[in-house]
Amino acid sequence: MTDIHKLAAVLDEAARTARAVRQPEQDYDVATAYRVQEELLRLRLDRGDRLAGVKLGFTSEGKRRQMGVHDVIFGRVPESSAVLDGSNADISGYIHPRIEPEVVYLVGRRIATVADALAPGAVVAMAPGIEIIDSRYENFRFSLPDVIADNTSAAGYVVGPWRPYDPALWNLGVLLEIDGRVVQAGSTGAILGDPRRAVVEAARLAVQAGVVIEPGWILLAGAATPAEPLPAGAHVRVQAQHLGSVSFTAAGAVNGEAP
Repeated sequence: MTDIHKLAAVLDEAARTARAVRQPEQDYDVATAYRVQEELLRLRLDRGDRLAGVKLGFTSEGKRRQMGVHDVIFGRVPESSAVLDGSNADISGYIHPRIEPEVVYLVGRRIATVADALAPGAVVAMAPGIEIIDSRYENFRFSLPDVIADNTSAAGYVVGPWRPYDPALWNLGVLLEIDGRVVQAGSTGAILGDPRRAVVEAARLAVQAGVVIEPGWILLAGAATPAEPLPAGAHVRVQAQHLGSVSFTAAGAVNGEAP
């Protein structure tokens, strides 16, 4: 039987010390993985962190192929992981970070059921975003339960300028640039085939996990392209059609390495 508290403590320590750990040797199921994730978040909240929202992972076929998994997953977004748009972000606390372009939704009402996600006002604004993911496992390798337990590799997020939610803006061209060079090009239509579905999917998975999505929270709908490694010193920018751009610069060096 998996020791939920022990595994959560190991993952928490890995994140706090920026030292990767081996994958658990013992197999466990998805339901147990979400219990580990809950305990992992409890450790952070007990230290004074707060939740800023929720996120989905593996919403694009390209990302699922890249990571060798097959299901959409659900995680939580800690407030402390926010990176300001246009800022210099210290990356010394990461292990092997990667970046991916996102659509970010602003939740406008309490979502406790899937029906709530379908109701008017469930989403009130949208923005371009960047997610920084950073698996706490060695070599960025994991099973589906492993990555769920690790809070879906959540590490940081950047939100660009908000604009009122427009359901017509869903299939948008997206560019991911590093130091002015386009490294990924795609479409938000790659997110579940339609990023608007992310609200319902998030509600469905939140209900299963016993989580209520609160008004004012953000929803990271998923990656529009495969992720790219985040180099030290890099300037990262995402441009999304009709939504504008969002950016940051990676300051410092990962895990003590020279830039």
